[in-house]
Amino acid sequence: MSNFTREQAISLRAAKWVAELASSLKDPADFDSPDVTDTDTQMQDGYPPDNIPIFSTSEDLEESRLEAQEIGKYLLAKSFFDCREYDRCAAVFLPTNASPTVMSASSPELKTQTPTQVPKGKDKAASLSPEVKQRPRRNSLPRLSQKSLFLALYAKYMAGEKRKDEDSEMIMGPMDTGAIVNKELVDIGRRLEDWFHERTVQGKEAQNQGWLEYLYGIVLAKSNSTDDAKDYLVKSVNLNPFNWSAWLELRDLLGNVDALRTISPTLPPHLFAIFFHLDANVSLHQTSPSIHSNITELLIAFPTSPYLLTQRALLHYHSKDYDESESIFSSLITTSPHRLDSLDHYSNVLYVMHNRPKLAFLAHLATSTDKFRPETCCVVGNYYSLTSEHEKAIMYFRRALTLDRNFLSAWTLMGHEYVEMKNTHAAISSYRRAVDINTRDYRAWYGLGQTYEVLEMHHYALWYFQRAAALRPYDKQMWQALGACYEKIDRPVEAIKALKRALMAGMAFIEPTAAAATISSSFGSGLSSSSDAYTNVFLDPEILYPIAILYETLQDFDEAAEWMGLVVAQEDGPVVVHPDEQSQSQSQSQLDAGGGGEGGLGTGVTVTTSRARMWLARWAFQKGEMGKAMELAGELCQDGFEVEEAKALVRDLRARMEAEGG
Repeated sequence: MSNFTREQAISLRAAKWVAELASSLKDPADFDSPDVTDTDTQMQDGYPPDNIPIFSTSEDLEESRLEAQEIGKYLLAKSFFDCREYDRCAAVFLPTNASPTVMSASSPELKTQTPTQVPKGKDKAASLSPEVKQRPRRNSLPRLSQKSLFLALYAKYMAGEKRKDEDSEMIMGPMDTGAIVNKELVDIGRRLEDWFHERTVQGKEAQNQGWLEYLYGIVLAKSNSTDDAKDYLVKSVNLNPFNWSAWLELRDLLGNVDALRTISPTLPPHLFAIFFHLDANVSLHQTSPSIHSNITELLIAFPTSPYLLTQRALLHYHSKDYDESESIFSSLITTSPHRLDSLDHYSNVLYVMHNRPKLAFLAHLATSTDKFRPETCCVVGNYYSLTSEHEKAIMYFRRALTLDRNFLSAWTLMGHEYVEMKNTHAAISSYRRAVDINTRDYRAWYGLGQTYEVLEMHHYALWYFQRAAALRPYDKQMWQALGACYEKIDRPVEAIKALKRALMAGMAFIEPTAAAATISSSFGSGLSSSSDAYTNVFLDPEILYPIAILYETLQDFDEAAEWMGLVVAQEDGPVVVHPDEQSQSQSQSQLDAGGGGEGGLGTGVTVTTSRARMWLARWAFQKGEMGKAMELAGELCQDGFEVEEAKALVRDLRARMEAEGG
């Protein structure tokens, strides 16, 4: 019993010992007849419903009788399951003479693989032999209650998962390809498929309890039959909406918001459906105000719920409001200091904020609570990463994956560390494993793009950046990377469009008319007048400047000059001048004050704005606008950036003006 304390092991063994004794007792006289398993005969003999024990969980009479007969075996099997003796648990109810089924597909629904590896391409279709497809459906399971059957088959599934982990190679070892699969999946899927077929023929689908639908959904999801898995998980939550595990499995199958909208009408009107929509939106990195409103409404009923507060903190984290996210996580640590759920995300927040003291405290707190939790290992790994001890960080991330190979954060964070160590091959392997676990992890897609950029494989990087931008369309960092990649493969028009999307995502504030103009200019056919849409909003000069350079590459110097002008304008921030309310002198006083426009959002003089001013000065010089060029060059001499070039330009200007004057 690995991972159990001595006291836990003693308690579980004691329960198992008692259950074994109880199951060895002679059956009561009521069950001595040879037809003990024939519930129809029992009903005909007048077995009264009042004699059904109080432990029955089913309203169906036949199910209740089966549960009453199986109670001793069920308790025994459950004690084996709690002791993690999964094969022994399954053998209590299922025939032991049935050898494990060789990995071959059993139906068109269960598209499963080879004994050890997931087939790819044409091999996947070839694994479905005609003989298997034409196999007659016959329920080979003994007559059991749904509760006992679920326990037995779920134990087989867990036994397969346990053997899969045992067969897997060392994390990031030479043979660790992630291709080892659960060998029990096909056998479980075949049994469940036959059971469901029999229930359909008998017209008993309405009496299902939802547990077996949940298990079949897991099996189909593991077998890459995503659509069928969704259907069965939806059936499961409709039959048993209190099974939160089924909701979480369904959430993990949603690739985007459209998929969530598609299944929403099929979900039951239940409290857990509200929590499911919240959880799914957060996992899809949605940060709309309506989601915050939903959390606020739920907090009225559950005011101290750590789960809801964590979801709110994650919303702020995804929207890059790190201060608010850190504040919520900090309060959670105060009220629930031993709760480790989502602490890996909290450590990410502290890492981005470079808050080393708090991250050190968090690592100490998590380690003192449970050092063998994946979350704890990720927190400690993030601390070592922040202190630039990348080898130690990787060691802890690998330790987290040893505890749970499907722990997404550890794969992604380990990829980041390998990038820091310039080990691009290992970084790509880590990121690929992350997206295999969760295709919605934009950080892993973005990391793959960055890694391939380091390798100067820009076409590969472009594809991964596109995936990241599709998952995070409102994150300017994704679009900036995409624009830079387009520029490197000599596609300036697409680069301009991507950078304009970055501007839209990064606007600090925008007025409705400007927003409409922005959208139309970014996606319309014309690009020549697009800069007019951005005159009343604050924009990032680091995005504006590359756009101007790209227009210069396209030989559109007038448009480039307008964008360079926007770069310079960001020094003071947006200044909205209303002719009927402000005079020219008032707007000029705003500029002279250097207050940064509305709300003090100006950047002040930077290297980028100085470069733009130098470009404008040279452009004015080429156009013969000597006065404007001299003014811009004079400003550059005072800025402290590009000073030498500005002085050289001033000398050229004076020489030209003297020559023209002479």
